[in-house]
Amino acid sequence: MQNVVGYVRVSTQGQVKDGYSLQYQVDEITRYCRENHCNLLRIYEDRGISGAKVDEEGLTVEREGLQNMLADISQLNIQGVIVLNTSRLWRSDMAKVLIQRELKRNQADVKAIEQPNYSIYAYDPNDFLVNGMLELLDQYQRLEIALKLGRGRRKKAEQGGYAGGGIPFGYRVIKGKKLLIVDDRKAEIVRRLFELKQQNSHWTLAQYAKQLNKEGYTTDQGKYFTKVQIKRIFDHELTYRGIYSYGSIEATGQHQAII
Repeated sequence: MQNVVGYVRVSTQGQVKDGYSLQYQVDEITRYCRENHCNLLRIYEDRGISGAKVDEEGLTVEREGLQNMLADISQLNIQGVIVLNTSRLWRSDMAKVLIQRELKRNQADVKAIEQPNYSIYAYDPNDFLVNGMLELLDQYQRLEIALKLGRGRRKKAEQGGYAGGGIPFGYRVIKGKKLLIVDDRKAEIVRRLFELKQQNSHWTLAQYAKQLNKEGYTTDQGKYFTKVQIKRIFDHELTYRGIYSYGSIEATGQHQAII
């Protein structure tokens, strides 16, 4: 009897409408293991995380369930990872390569319920062709969704609303509401920094950081400011003046100005 684990994921949009809810995936994996006499040790899950997320060092980011699964595989003597389909594990070529590398390192394979012939060790040309086509179609769907989301974000930005991305220091975002809200503690630091800039325009970034630290201001982590953080704040001056910028778009923001 093979030792296996399951993995389930829904993206930020969720697949409930497509029948890919977490519970549905769990039920299908449990049924598959029962019918195929697999020893299911655990099911890992990630909620609201894209299957394409990776960082520059080659490690998957934000997908805590996937990270835990990959870390446990070598210790639990896992022979297989059961998923509804391969898109639950990856939606980009980079993520695919990285995940398969870790699985092969531990002699584990992927069993995809909706792709019964799939194997990361497949050598059959026909299986290779079919699985490759399925993954290309899945990648096309991801790009299509990204294009639609991009249009929506641009429209939101043109109206001055928060379209996503990094949150400028001095603001916060309420979950579920795409709107920048002033963070009073951080806003005080931003105002003080721009006061210093007006009074000492010849200072270096390091000098501004040193002055903030001297006056007792700290980052969210309670650490000293660095010149890199000072530059990031200065780079968002338009936002602090009530102008929202997104790429080449600039519009009167729906958010409150800080300076």
